[in-house]
Amino acid sequence: MKETRTGRLVTSAVLLALATVLSLIRVYKLPLGGSVTLLSMLPVCLLSIRYGAGWGMLCSLLYGVIQIALSFGELMSWGMSAGTWAGCLLFDYLLAYGSLGAAGLFRRHSAGGIAAGIGLAMVLRLVCHFISGTIFFAVWCPAGWNAALYSLCYNGSYMLPEMVFTMLGALALFRGSRTRSFLAGARS
Repeated sequence: MKETRTGRLVTSAVLLALATVLSLIRVYKLPLGGSVTLLSMLPVCLLSIRYGAGWGMLCSLLYGVIQIALSFGELMSWGMSAGTWAGCLLFDYLLAYGSLGAAGLFRRHSAGGIAAGIGLAMVLRLVCHFISGTIFFAVWCPAGWNAALYSLCYNGSYMLPEMVFTMLGALALFRGSRTRSFLAGARS
């Protein structure tokens, strides 16, 4: 049975709401942004896997806007210039979260393809944060550090655990037949 447009919107809204709630449950949070959350990337990746990379990128971009709204007060308190603020919004939110849609690129290649898609999405998100850290947040780089190395270490300190947790969560979910059925449901 083919899923209706309303069904797709409702499923997407529920998964984005779940991702948003999970993003508020932090294992640890860094002082200048970035945190390890309780699998908050997984529902967004599941959207991409179920509906494809195009829909996934649209939904993950919307998720980035939600994250901007949740972080707005904190972002405003950092005293960034207008250019830094715009760069931060673009790279750390819109592009970084938007890249999670890449999780759906290999969705037709079984569990290995799904894992590769999630891995790619998380690496792309790390790249966006790395670029932002190197260009826009280099002013906070400690004396004697190379800005690129500092950005890699800072952003890797939360993105690598986030990637591992997301991959482990996905592997645990994919063991269930209902998850596999859910992910295959929109492809029929």
